[in-house]
Amino acid sequence: MNDSQSLSSSSYNSASISVPDQDVEPSRRNTNSTYALSFEQSRHWRDVFWLAVFIVHLGGLGLLLVVFGLNRFKKNDRLNIDKYTGFLEHHRGLTEYYWPLYAVAAGAGTFLGWTWLLLLGYQAIHMMKVSVHILTTYLAVVSVFCFWAQQFFWGVAFAIGAVLQFLYVISVIDRLPFSMLVLQKAVKMAWSLPRVMCIAYAFILVMLSWMALWSFGAAGVVASSIGDSGRWWLLVVFSISLFWTGAVLCNTVHVIVSGMVFLVLFHGGQETASMPSNSLMKSLRYAVTTSFGSICYGSLFTAAVRTLRWEIRGFRAKIGNNECLLCCVDFVFHIVETLVRFFNKYAYVQIAVSGKSFNHSARDAWELFQSTGVEALIAYDCSGAVLLMGTILGGLIAGTCAGVWTWLRSSDRVLMVGSTSMLMGMVLVGLAMVVVEGAVTSLYICYALDPLLIHRWDPEFFNQMSEMLHQRLQHRSARGRQVLTHNTLDSHIPS
Repeated sequence: MNDSQSLSSSSYNSASISVPDQDVEPSRRNTNSTYALSFEQSRHWRDVFWLAVFIVHLGGLGLLLVVFGLNRFKKNDRLNIDKYTGFLEHHRGLTEYYWPLYAVAAGAGTFLGWTWLLLLGYQAIHMMKVSVHILTTYLAVVSVFCFWAQQFFWGVAFAIGAVLQFLYVISVIDRLPFSMLVLQKAVKMAWSLPRVMCIAYAFILVMLSWMALWSFGAAGVVASSIGDSGRWWLLVVFSISLFWTGAVLCNTVHVIVSGMVFLVLFHGGQETASMPSNSLMKSLRYAVTTSFGSICYGSLFTAAVRTLRWEIRGFRAKIGNNECLLCCVDFVFHIVETLVRFFNKYAYVQIAVSGKSFNHSARDAWELFQSTGVEALIAYDCSGAVLLMGTILGGLIAGTCAGVWTWLRSSDRVLMVGSTSMLMGMVLVGLAMVVVEGAVTSLYICYALDPLLIHRWDPEFFNQMSEMLHQRLQHRSARGRQVLTHNTLDSHIPS
């Protein structure tokens, strides 16, 4: 960095921690007092429709799981379902034959999730580097084994996944040092709240309880005589349900963690007099009651929108000067950016603290970031993608463990069991990863709301964030001037 940039960065940092002007300070004080009061006030139930949909979905699917599991439990076609399927395969598999295979996946996922939580506290950076660099290799190896087993569709799918993962890592390689820094500080904050970590472990046990029933029904489907196409369709429906249920539990933990981290930063520590009493229990109660509908609603869309945004940003950065392709990608990019305004993970902090509906929380968080310029920093950070890589890697390992045993026992069912086991592993590891993600979201919300909250907690980290934000704003300004100059020159060129 040259002298002028260093001077500019230093002046920016000093301006960030100085006393704001008279117009900004009252507004910030009013906002802070609003957050302080809203956590203690009684809350209204939000997004009740989606809460009802989720509960009805759990009840209906639970009944379906019990029926399919019991139909093949210790006896073929116990409930006489086969006569309604229209298939005459007469497969003589039993639920208890495949159920232990899913138990392997659940055990592997639980072990990996708990191990991730423990190791992140001691070797956070190394663990994140492993998830980034090993995932590409693991996907490629699984692809090779699929081709060796003559499963060409899955071989191609995993090969494409390995290529996309490699291209994404290459496109964001310059962002990883800052992302690792943010993750390291988030882990530091999460580990300073041991009771919050216990909540994460408890939710993993809750998820295991549901997976015991889910895998019972899935094992019954795999053992049934419905036929391959029918089994696959049923497993897809069950997998979508498991994904939603897992996302709901993950985001419930997200709300609890982000709410607690926000309160600790906002009040200056856990032991301060201004810290609300029984704040953890209140956060837990809000998350599973009045705000649970908002969590169910957001869990349907946020993961898909975030993943799409990461891929488009990485692809957009590597297009170069191909104006036609850039125009098409920009069109899709702006659509996704509009969706991000209403479906972003930062809404969970607002839900935890103020109890707003999901869309209202997402819109408020995004407007806060855009009005303060912190959105430029968030766009540069890829810590969420790094956590997702760790989640996918954990799911692949769990799926591989179950798939290898299935191959030894019943090779014609290896893909059914392996793919669904991978999803189980991803959900369980994701419950561990979301503890760190919840801390990351709160750090950004607090920095946008009042940078002094971060400065009071960790001055060095505050200076690093401020310097990076200054660089990103300068970069955006330079790109804007470049585009404006290019358009002006084009307008003066005679046709």
